[in-house]
Amino acid sequence: MIEPNMPEAPVDIAQAAMKKGATPAASDTPNWERSTLERLAMAAIDEQRAARRWRNGIRLAWLVLLAALVWMGMERGNTNADVSKPHTAVVEIKGEIASGSEASAELIVAAMRGAFEDEGAKAVVLLINSPGGSPVQAGIINDEIYRLKAKYNKPIYAVVEETCASAAYYIAAGADKIFVDKASIVGSIGVLMDGFGFTGLMDKLGVERRLMTAGENKGFLDPFSPQTEKQRDFAQAMLNQIHQQFITVVKTGRGKRLKETPETFSGLFWTGQQAIEMGLADQLGNIDFVAREVVKAEELVDYTRRDNVAERLVKRFGASIGQGVALTLKTFPSLR
Repeated sequence: MIEPNMPEAPVDIAQAAMKKGATPAASDTPNWERSTLERLAMAAIDEQRAARRWRNGIRLAWLVLLAALVWMGMERGNTNADVSKPHTAVVEIKGEIASGSEASAELIVAAMRGAFEDEGAKAVVLLINSPGGSPVQAGIINDEIYRLKAKYNKPIYAVVEETCASAAYYIAAGADKIFVDKASIVGSIGVLMDGFGFTGLMDKLGVERRLMTAGENKGFLDPFSPQTEKQRDFAQAMLNQIHQQFITVVKTGRGKRLKETPETFSGLFWTGQQAIEMGLADQLGNIDFVAREVVKAEELVDYTRRDNVAERLVKRFGASIGQGVALTLKTFPSLR
């Protein structure tokens, strides 16, 4: 009996290839696993190198930018004016008078010295718009005004814009003349120390303050602790002493021009017109008037020392920028 032809059973391809003397594709290269891993590792290394080059490039760009900002900040004041020619030197005192501010004694004194030293400066004008600040900073500036006037024999004037109060007036009192606008705010010759006390509120809320000190008066300004009569008297005596120093500065600076009344040193403030009548100021006038009519040198040259852009960045982001630069180098009381 003849059986029909049936298809042969499927044969494993690999086995068939082996029967013919062939080998699987993987076996063509005995170390194919190692070769593949090496290629992957090299690709990862190349990627890391590229990323590192990119980071270093960014850091270098930041360093170049920072260096450019510092270089630009080296130039202060009016760089276009010829300071050898006759001119009126201007030093601005604006904002709070405090250490670390643009109206600090450090910057103001440096600016005044530069102005007095230049032969072309016929007079120095303090352009003031400030509500006051630190009596210490104001005292340093006032003392330097007298020293510089005596050394260089040049006049110095104060020109008030909107406000010349408290510590700002402490400074202005050392000028030869004070010019104001009729609506300027002038005066506030007084001293204050402010704060808050929460002891009554804490008692109502049942909150206990636990403050440990060495020295019975060490924590007398703590707002959460009661203040004794002795401590209050001590603080008041200190304020009175600073106030008396302020009064002496004003009397010395204004001399016979001052028309003293019981209100003069009370801490009140007045308009520019009233200040003239009281002898706290001399006459009406702005910066251009003083340069043109008083100094007789119309050209104004600004000697004001200001924080440049790089310095402001350093102050604002100080720690972060310092760490960034280090990493790159590594991998690469108040008168107001």
